Amino acid sequence: MDIEITFINNSNDSNNSDIVIFQKNVATNFDSTAIAWKVIKNCGRNWTHQFTYPMNFQVAASDSYGNISDQQDAVNGQKWDVIRSNSGDVLNLDSESASSQNEVEVKNTLPTSSIDARIYKAGSLLASKTGVSPSEKAVFEFKPYIYVGVNAQVEEGEVINSAILSDINQKFSLLGLTTANLVMTGGGTGANATPFKFDLVPT
Repeated sequence: MDIEITFINNSNDSNNSDIVIFQKNVATNFDSTAIAWKVIKNCGRNWTHQFTYPMNFQVAASDSYGNISDQQDAVNGQKWDVIRSNSGDVLNLDSESASSQNEVEVKNTLPTSSIDARIYKAGSLLASKTGVSPSEKAVFEFKPYIYVGVNAQVEEGEVINSAILSDINQKFSLLGLTTANLVMTGGGTGANATPFKFDLVPT
């Protein structure tokens, strides 16, 4: 079941900060590949922003010629292949399963040239693996957690560099949730300023 989340800005922020939300691909070195899945912008004090965290996700790939596949609905345990067909490069579901039922694999079976593999949620890029060489594969695994923080230097769909990533470190479990409020407090200026704080409250 999809999870409906309402961001509520109860902070004293006076800098119009951006709220960054992402997940970590625990099957790889996520510090170099974490993607800003959602960035909430211009949500003023006492305003709200609602978004959906869907349980399903999609897989896609692109090749070195700049061609991009459509997004295919995927589930954990699947193995996908980028192959060279009579019509060109295509993304196909393999009859074999992934090495783990908790992972999704995208293998490059092209004779030459690398591919990029991507995972999407709600139409937005969640994770990617670039430069997958022939005969190699990208592996994706996600735990039911989101990470939330404040930063003005990240755009939706972009890689979060390690310096910024260390500041976006509040972690929330999504287990058992159907609706919840993501409440931001803190902020301000001068001697009364406090660090930003987030709470994920079931509703």
